[in-house]
Amino acid sequence: MNTGLLIFLTVLFIAALAGTFFAFKQEEKKMKQYEEEGQTEQDELKRSLEYETSSLKSNVPIQIWIYVITILLSLIAFAIYLF
Repeated sequence: MNTGLLIFLTVLFIAALAGTFFAFKQEEKKMKQYEEEGQTEQDELKRSLEYETSSLKSNVPIQIWIYVITILLSLIAFAIYLF
């Protein structure tokens, strides 16, 4: 049972890490697209301000859900292990 719990938590950690990496790659693609389009300073400032508001609405909730699910599954696994 101890080995199973360790494997489960390792897989769970890797899944959370993969979710974080996926969100990072999405943002990296956006940045590359903006660079290719050749934005002016005005466009960059406007995009920066939009990013500050939109990232709080999209990226932060995704990250919160990834880690909430990871923590809950870890707690459930520990509870099963203890009882």
